[in-house]
Order: sequence, then C-alpha cells, then structure tokens
Amino acid sequence: MERRRFVRSVMSLAGGALVAACGERTSAAAPAPGVRRVMPDEGDPHRRTWMAFGVSDRVWEPAQVPVVQRNLAAIAKAVARFEPVTMLVRPAERDLARGLLGDAEVELVATELDDLWLRDTGPVFVTGGAAVDFNFTGWGGKQQHSNDRRLAGLVTARAGARAVHTGLVLEGGAIEVDGEGTAIITESCVLNRNRNPGLSKEDVEDRLGGLLGLEKIIWLPGIAGHDITDGHTDFYARFAGPGVVVAGLDPDPGSYDHEVTRRHLEILRSASDARGRELRVEVIEAPTRLRREPAGPDFAAGYVNFYLCNGGVLAPEFGDPEADAAALATLRRLFPDREVVQLDIDGIASGGGGIHCTTQQEPALR
Repeated sequence: MERRRFVRSVMSLAGGALVAACGERTSAAAPAPGVRRVMPDEGDPHRRTWMAFGVSDRVWEPAQVPVVQRNLAAIAKAVARFEPVTMLVRPAERDLARGLLGDAEVELVATELDDLWLRDTGPVFVTGGAAVDFNFTGWGGKQQHSNDRRLAGLVTARAGARAVHTGLVLEGGAIEVDGEGTAIITESCVLNRNRNPGLSKEDVEDRLGGLLGLEKIIWLPGIAGHDITDGHTDFYARFAGPGVVVAGLDPDPGSYDHEVTRRHLEILRSASDARGRELRVEVIEAPTRLRREPAGPDFAAGYVNFYLCNGGVLAPEFGDPEADAAALATLRRLFPDREVVQLDIDGIASGGGGIHCTTQQEPALR
C-alpha cells in the first residue's frame, strides 16, 4: 500500500511493541511434516476476502469519513459479486455498515479497529492451513495500532488457520508474489530500520523463503519517508501471471515518485523470476487529471493497486478519461477471463491507499 499520509502526531507504541517485534529474532514455526508453505498468487482461487470497516479520524477529516465508508461498502459489494466477504466492523458502527451494504452478502464481525487497511494489519495466508502474523507496528511506529495489531490473530482464528509467528516486521502490502517462488519487495519498507533493524537483505531472504516458499526476491528500491508505509510494493508492481508484471509509472517530473518508478521499470525489465523466465513488464501510467481538485498531497492516484478476486479485477478510476480508459484496457488484456470493475474510491485514495490496501485474500487452497 502506498499510504501518502503521515499522521500528524506519531503515536507511542503500546507496550513497546516495536522493540519486542524487531528485537526478537525467533525462527518461524516449521510446517507440518511433508508440507511446504507457499504464499499463493492472488489470482489463485479464494475462499473469501477479508476487509475492515474502521475509518480512522486521525487520517481523515470529519467530512471525509462518510465518503470513505461509502467507498469501503462499494468495494465489499463489488467483491461479494465474485466471492464471500467477511468485514470486521466496530460494534458501534455495525448498523451503519449493514445499511451501506444493503442486501449484499457480506458477513460482519464486530471488533474494535484503529483503521481500515487490512492488507497490512491482517495475516498473510499460506498453504498448509497456516497464516503468518508479521507483527503489525503501525508502519514502523507512525500510527496508533493497539487494536489493529490484534487483527492478524483474530482473522487467523476465525478462518480456522494455524498461526505462524516470526520476528520479522512487515505488512502485506510490502509483498507481491507469483505463487511460484518469486517475490517483489521494496527495500525502503522491509529493510527500513523502523521495521527490521540489524537485518541484512540476505537475512530477510532466508526467513521469507521458509515462511512464504520464496526462492527469489526481486528488490526494488522504493522510497522511504514520503508516505506512511515507506513505499509499499503494491503501489509499484504486481504480478499479472507467470513471468508477467504490471508496473506503475508516474509521468509527472515534479512528483517524488517519478524517478523511482522509472528506476523500478529498469530493474524489472532486466530481471528474471525463480523459474528463469525474463519478466514481461506492462506499464500503466498514473492519471494526470483528477476528478476532485485539489486532491491534496496524500492522494494515492495509481492503478496498480487493483485487487484480484474469483473471476474479477477491482480497479480504481480517478476521472481522467484517457488514463482511466488506458488502465481499463490494459487490465482487460492482462486478465481476459476476468471481469474488470472500475470504482470511484476517491475517499480512500485521499487517505493514501487503494482497493488492494483494504482487502486481504484467504486462498481456497489450504
């Protein structure tokens, strides 16, 4: 997730969570005998999608909150056309959520929440009936997370999965995999001292290899310090199939993402995956016009933060006729067997994230 906003006042971490999570370097629990853990490709069949209806008043102004809530409901309803959806919701907002969801078949689970970014706060499901808890710390201590740090365990338990614990600190938006042993990860996030101080690239590769079944990691530099995530992968590059990557390009020379996205394209075009295939890189340019101007410095205007569900692709549109149409055409070409649905998610984007950031898949293969 490319979260563009730094919260105005950095909250202290409850109980020294950052120190404990980063300092303890326990090895990951071993899978059952004969079982190899693999994080499946997002395009593989899902059992369900998990979401969170928990808009943070530290991120959005009061007038924006209802807009963000409607955006969340629209995403949930769109996903529910393709597969089951379970949405975590604050007890006090359960009736509100149900009203916005209408007759959509979305299961609501009451729990306290800090924010809506379940891609980062939830677990990462892997094969072997397990889910990895990557110790959510509010993106390196930048946001209050005393409720959200519990969500990986809660979702794992409700899904009936086996919890896998690790000393690594990262978020789901930082990891993009092809399901065949290859991952794309940004250095600016996972190798950041605010997550994993003292760990080298090789240390991280070794641990993620066992946790997610990875054989090769393609490292993108990302860019730290400009958004709350320090540059999550899922705003920059996504797998669209074996050996195929769709990558974002910011065409605005005045944007801090312009040069880094150009550098990412250079790296990806010269890279190969774990099977030795040279990557085919498809580019989607960010919009140059937005529906609502001025959108604010935190607005996450990019099309790569799409979400794959059973038979569907959910992607944003921003009111730029040419860029919206180009993104739609590219996604339809890359996913010919899926229905591509574009949604207005401007409220969510104003807080620095997108559709992928709000969702977390539970794979059917367990």
